[in-house]
Amino acid sequence: MHEDQAITRGPRAYVAFVVIGLTAGLLSGLFGVGGGTVIVPLLVLMLRFDQRRAAGTSLAAIVPTASVGVVSYALSGSVAWIAALVLAAASVIGAQIGTRLLPRISQAALRWGFVAFLVVVIVNLFIVIPSRDAEFVLGWGSGAGLVTLGLITGIIAGLIGVGGGAVIVPALMIVFGTSDLVAKGTSLMMMIPTAISGTVGNIRHRNVEIAGALIIGVAACTMTAFGAWLATLIDPFTGNVLFAAYLLAVAVQMGLRALRLRGR
Repeated sequence: MHEDQAITRGPRAYVAFVVIGLTAGLLSGLFGVGGGTVIVPLLVLMLRFDQRRAAGTSLAAIVPTASVGVVSYALSGSVAWIAALVLAAASVIGAQIGTRLLPRISQAALRWGFVAFLVVVIVNLFIVIPSRDAEFVLGWGSGAGLVTLGLITGIIAGLIGVGGGAVIVPALMIVFGTSDLVAKGTSLMMMIPTAISGTVGNIRHRNVEIAGALIIGVAACTMTAFGAWLATLIDPFTGNVLFAAYLLAVAVQMGLRALRLRGR
């Protein structure tokens, strides 16, 4: 307990929380991601959090971050509300499936599979350039597709703790033909109920550094709207290139974790 307090309290920790929050907030608004792929590794590297506590703290910080991002995208009409709710509901169910499958599947194999998935997505981001005028049309076919996408996203999140925007945003653009801005706004909206649900459970199991989550969340909120505004200024192709670079960083991070798991 003493060591944990030394890591999560004091000027160094508070400065680190602010820096992590500002970085995550900018990327969250710009790419429509929750920021967990930034918050978790930085908490582990900078403050020596264990993986479980880092993930719980990250999820709690995502709630206010995503909320500000949704408001920012909603002001320009870039949120498909019903689609987001369908994705969120299916994702919650998928996460339960993923956590039950977790003990039965090799984590290294899962991470390499996710890396392969990200590589395919990155390639497609240079092939499929979304139109800013494209609208999401909800029908029986697209509704069933959303349920499937939400389940897959939830399962991935339950298995390896990564999902959300890294899966939802490219899928909405590439598979559903949605504009990049609507994909990002909808992705942020679907994260909120999922993050709230997960945070309640994490607090119950004491897997959240509350002060850290609050500082990260507040710091992130100051940059999320700015990131969302930047997204509107960047043309779709440039946006895809930047998002591909972000996904490449995630893929490298996941690959390194898989290598570490194999070395144990």
